[in-house]
Amino acid sequence: MLITELSSGPFFDRLFTVRHIYGHRRLREDDKMAASLRLGRQGILFSLRLSHFHKCVRATQPWQEHVRHFFQSQWSLGVSPLKVQMPALSPTMEEGNIVKWLKKEGEAVTVGDALCEIETDKAVVTMESNDDGILAKILMEEGSRSVRLGTLIALMVEEGQDWKQVEIPPPDVAAPLATQAAQFVPSAAPSPPPPPRPATSAVLRLSPAARHILDTHGLDPNLAKPTGPRGLVTKEDALNLLKTAPAPKASQSMDAPTAPSPVPTPTVTPPPPGIRPNTPPLSVPGKPGAPGTFTELPASNIRRVIAQRLTQSKTTIPHAYASIDCDMAAVMQLRKDLAKEQIKVSVNDFIIKAAAVTLKEMPEVNVTWSGDGPCALDSIHISVAVATDKGLITPIIKDAANKGVQEISDNAKALAQKARDGKLLPEEYQGGSFSISNLGMFGISGFSAVINPPQACILAIGTSRAELRLCEDTQTLRTQQLMTVTLSSDGRLVDDELASRFLDKFRANLEQPQRMALP
Repeated sequence: MLITELSSGPFFDRLFTVRHIYGHRRLREDDKMAASLRLGRQGILFSLRLSHFHKCVRATQPWQEHVRHFFQSQWSLGVSPLKVQMPALSPTMEEGNIVKWLKKEGEAVTVGDALCEIETDKAVVTMESNDDGILAKILMEEGSRSVRLGTLIALMVEEGQDWKQVEIPPPDVAAPLATQAAQFVPSAAPSPPPPPRPATSAVLRLSPAARHILDTHGLDPNLAKPTGPRGLVTKEDALNLLKTAPAPKASQSMDAPTAPSPVPTPTVTPPPPGIRPNTPPLSVPGKPGAPGTFTELPASNIRRVIAQRLTQSKTTIPHAYASIDCDMAAVMQLRKDLAKEQIKVSVNDFIIKAAAVTLKEMPEVNVTWSGDGPCALDSIHISVAVATDKGLITPIIKDAANKGVQEISDNAKALAQKARDGKLLPEEYQGGSFSISNLGMFGISGFSAVINPPQACILAIGTSRAELRLCEDTQTLRTQQLMTVTLSSDGRLVDDELASRFLDKFRANLEQPQRMALP
């Protein structure tokens, strides 16, 4: 009797033992049934293949080669899949959301076909297929959120293969989760010995407010649990110590260490009058919130990236601000003249053109900051801030200095609509050199915008207003339509003198539109 044990494949639930009794011409029926029951859903196919397996064993070649050939065939194993993973659809993308699948399981797919729509940190982008084949299995359904880059989202098979027999690989997510849990376990294990008290007693750091509270109530600073950076005892730490250790008992005598025995008082923890809790309690969804409660709202990928970029900008870029008033009378008159010829353009289109022409005249402002220092840009691409339901995004008017106002207007309208629909392509919002944010349509007279790194400047546009000004030539009063613009500049690249010259030239171009060489 010859007994052989074979390793389990992807579809085998346990080890299977093939028994071949020398001299018998076929396996018994109960052996076939046992094999079918052990192999689970592949049992039926395996039973049909047993007769072919028996012939392979009795062939002239070594029987081990036939066994290996049998278990590597597509009869016993599933179809090898083509993996479809979450791609990086923008430079800052770390995860994405599956918005909609455009193909169904079993449908044929060719290179370039749209597979699904993915919400990135910037917009909703259509993911295209890189292979020909059949979509066999969708692993991440519509609505899946926070899918990390490289995560398996679908499986494909080659043309001619049975897509229903595709191999579904084991989830790789379990491994990182297990490793993360294993990493956190040792860190939690050493936590029980929390007597790092000697370290704090060596160098004790107190905030001024904490020192005042501890000195006033006669509390030992070494009993406070520091929660501030680098072991700093904060005001909250001193207040917590004040709650648990009453001041009178501690100040009456030094030889009364029995006073701290009634320390079960922290269970009550009555807050001192005038002290509010650090964090209010969470409100229950569906019920009216009590005063001081709040409800956590899920943040979209775009909102999270906006928060990260704004924090990065304000903490790493030295912002400098300069403002100037521009007379919009010439632009208003030119708009009316163009409207008579059925050419509709907005004030913002003239502002984009004026900024691009000014950058062309002053290339030292058309720069960005990299890790090694300033980088001069060869192209002038103006990023225009557009407000959407999901957040602020900045589509780009490319080569704006060489375009006319009407062409800029057409491009801006098309990009703004695509931004609101979430249909912007990555190349339509990446690579700008200068940003413009206009809040004039909301009645904002003036504001300061946050620089969009790695750019050096952003121009904030307010609304136009009528003001009486003294005309120096005629010494008479006349009404002017003034608009305040504020330039936020990176102090590492654009100093105050350069920013002032830029604003002065920008005003000249805007107040004299003929200087911008309108087509």
